[in-house]
Amino acid sequence: MSKAESKLTELSELGEFGLIDYLTKNIPIVNESTIKGIGDDAAVLKPTADHVTLLSKDLLIEGVHFDLTYMPLKHLGYKAAVVNFSDIVAMNGIPKQMIVGLGVSSKFSVEALEEIYAGIKKACEVYQVDFVGGDTTSSISGLFISVTVVGEIGEDKVTYRSGADVNDLLCVSGDLGGAYMGLLVLEREKQVFKVNPDMQPDLSQHNYILERQLKPEARKDIIKLFDEKGIVPTSMIDISDGLASEALHICMASKKGCMIYEEKIPIDQNTYDTAKEFNIIPSVAALNGGEDYELLFTIKQEDYDKIKEVEGVTVIGYITDESEGEKLVSNDNQLFKLEAQGWDALKKRELDNLTSDKTNTE
Repeated sequence: MSKAESKLTELSELGEFGLIDYLTKNIPIVNESTIKGIGDDAAVLKPTADHVTLLSKDLLIEGVHFDLTYMPLKHLGYKAAVVNFSDIVAMNGIPKQMIVGLGVSSKFSVEALEEIYAGIKKACEVYQVDFVGGDTTSSISGLFISVTVVGEIGEDKVTYRSGADVNDLLCVSGDLGGAYMGLLVLEREKQVFKVNPDMQPDLSQHNYILERQLKPEARKDIIKLFDEKGIVPTSMIDISDGLASEALHICMASKKGCMIYEEKIPIDQNTYDTAKEFNIIPSVAALNGGEDYELLFTIKQEDYDKIKEVEGVTVIGYITDESEGEKLVSNDNQLFKLEAQGWDALKKRELDNLTSDKTNTE
């Protein structure tokens, strides 16, 4: 390939409006509630009369939420969209429309942003979400991605964090801890690369946990399952900051306590083996790692028969009275106070904090 053929396009060659036109051409509309998408001063939406609108926003910042050393740009676009879809799903809703804002520095080419948008568009295709607008602006320090998602749900099916009641079953979808272990593998290989840039890592044995970190999925399928089985969870939250943190959020909002059994926490074998490799207790990674984007939810005991045979849903405990507090029953039947040591963007913390074998103490 010649130098002319491989030359990347600088953002200044297109300008702001030319760049927007370039990145947003040929975007389809798939939802009836989308009246007007990209192309005017604002999108025009018309939710149906029997549904309420859900609205969620997230901000991803280079160096805080992602590292471009090992995060492919297309994966970044996909993940930026999906983690926001997950917030709508956590309300028992269906994501319908999305707008995206980008702050980019001069180090990025038009082709680089095209890769990000390719990932965003792919997520919209997979989840049947309309990409209806956004904005781009310059940044003096790296990449910023701001995503706002609009969703819909019947008013009688909206699920809040605050609805859990005593004796409700505490359930989780999928398995936990994989995304965090994937992050540790990537960080380890980054340090190896710094020492020897010629080193080519063999990550094939870690495909599952790397996908959990680089390409998470929102559990829209679980919402469909609820609808098919006539279940409305009493409370729900997505697991972005670790199981312990999310359980405490539900307990705080519902003014209740909980009992979680360590032996019931679902952990994939690849996650388990990698945790042992890093000298981390696997359940600690599940409790505190974060970014799994599974659903933590509570249901009435009478709904147990509806979900007991469902693959990928695990009952990990139950809700108690607030006076009993939030507890973890360990594998050796000891009782510990449940404490959150998961991700908090505004707190100074070290990854090594998660390797302690006594993170939960009475």
